[in-house]
Amino acid sequence: MRFSLRGDAGATMRHDLMDLLACPVCHGTLQLQVTSSSGEEILSGTLRCGGCQARYPIEDGIPDLLPPPSAGA
Repeated sequence: MRFSLRGDAGATMRHDLMDLLACPVCHGTLQLQVTSSSGEEILSGTLRCGGCQARYPIEDGIPDLLPPPSAGA
């Protein structure tokens, strides 16, 4: 499986990557809500942690998995 942040094929968020991702705050399971997709590619949406309820946006096919500012407090 090819995985890269930007570039050619495999560069965007896909359903098959969900098994590899976990919440960076609590390592909980992420739940996917798709707003826009094209074939297998998820172009926009949200990843939400079932454990700590943190939310991570997906924009232009790229998930932003930086912990929210409140996670360090």
